[in-house]
Amino acid sequence: MRTFLCAALAAALPGLTMAGGTGFAIVPNERGDTLSILSADHQVVRTVDTCARPRGVHFNADRSAFFVGCADDDLIAIHDTRTFEVIGRIRNVAAPETFDLHPDGRRLIVSNEEDAAASVYDVETGEFITEYYTGEEPEGVQVTSDGRLVFVASEAANLVHVIDLEADEVIADILVDTRPRRFALTPDETELWVSAELAGIVNIIDVGTLKLVADIPFLPTGFRPEQVTPVDLVITRDGSRAYVALGRANHVAVVDVPTRKVIDYILVGKRAWGLELTADERTLYVANGLSDDVTIIDTDTLTPITSVPVGRVPYDILIDDH
Repeated sequence: MRTFLCAALAAALPGLTMAGGTGFAIVPNERGDTLSILSADHQVVRTVDTCARPRGVHFNADRSAFFVGCADDDLIAIHDTRTFEVIGRIRNVAAPETFDLHPDGRRLIVSNEEDAAASVYDVETGEFITEYYTGEEPEGVQVTSDGRLVFVASEAANLVHVIDLEADEVIADILVDTRPRRFALTPDETELWVSAELAGIVNIIDVGTLKLVADIPFLPTGFRPEQVTPVDLVITRDGSRAYVALGRANHVAVVDVPTRKVIDYILVGKRAWGLELTADERTLYVANGLSDDVTIIDTDTLTPITSVPVGRVPYDILIDDH
């Protein structure tokens, strides 16, 4: 049975002040059970207690609140974006890892790592809506802008599952390379890029045909192939450039999207994991899970500006600057 505990959330959500772009970056620390809050000038200005093993984070539709997946508490915590206070909890969500918000602003599609499933919740009521079975250890979740398709990566099964929400079924299981983790769609949504962590590559899926059409390998100078473990990736709004966090290779790869060629590698911290671009796309934040810091990169010069110590094992990043 799934239940929703609300700290006046039902009443609070409609009346919450729009976030309005505070400039803060929010970093969940997976082994610290905290959120590190970074100011726009790259200082940690606050550490916020949250739930056990916080992982994926995502804003709600108007960015007045954000969701935190609490893997060891089997819940999703809901924090106010301005005060960072917990204003609600969706309980009995089995080992949530990452999620994506449907364009309707109400349905949150969650990967349940221990249950081999993707579950769907109504974020306004906390109601469990449905679930779809996946391969073992699902992680990445990506919803198309029209709200029809959801892609879910199964790490252990080496599959990308394609869910048709209108048909209410899994319509395809696409075999990809070893240990798929995260997704990025090109702006025209013709291609889905999938990081394959243990293969050291990004697979590219044609969204129209749901077929694997290309791969991009990575190998920074001085590293062995088995050290290259890509996880997060982001594509710029104009579709010209992609950034890929290379995990144990301690670099971020810069890729020219039209040619699918690596144009640079940027040295960051240990086990580069999560990525987030600022709204103007001039700054890239990188969560480094084994050096417990965040590297901040100038995307014009492709050079690091600074690295900021945060909590234990930073996992993901949100930036409130829209």
